[in-house]
Amino acid sequence: MKQKVLFLCTGNSCRSQMAEGWLKQLGGDRFDVYSAGIVAHGKNPRAIAVMKEAGVDISKQQSEQLDSFMLNKLDLLVTVCGNADKTCPAIPVSCEKQHWPFDDPAKATGSEEQVMTAFRRVRDQVCGRIKIFVNK
Repeated sequence: MKQKVLFLCTGNSCRSQMAEGWLKQLGGDRFDVYSAGIVAHGKNPRAIAVMKEAGVDISKQQSEQLDSFMLNKLDLLVTVCGNADKTCPAIPVSCEKQHWPFDDPAKATGSEEQVMTAFRRVRDQVCGRIKIFVNK
């Protein structure tokens, strides 16, 4: 039986999308993987680009808003930002909740290369955390 995992972020545009993509890539067929946001902001093109650089295509994933239907089918809910952790609705007792905080690369400032460096750093941090999770 596959473990059902949802990554929750504020807008489901960067960090939760990256986490969904990495777990699909690294977790094989052991997990049913989803992502959502407290609200849905749409997918961030920079997140798609840096994931593509790493060989993971997240362009077909959806940016979705969390709803009660999603919560009721989960085994694990992982919040990837402080806002999602604080504003996450009550989850069923059958669902485990973990918090894996990552900086928001969409808030990075500076030149385009500096912003992309921030996206790559977060991408790599998410990948590292997913590898630890998968190898448990």
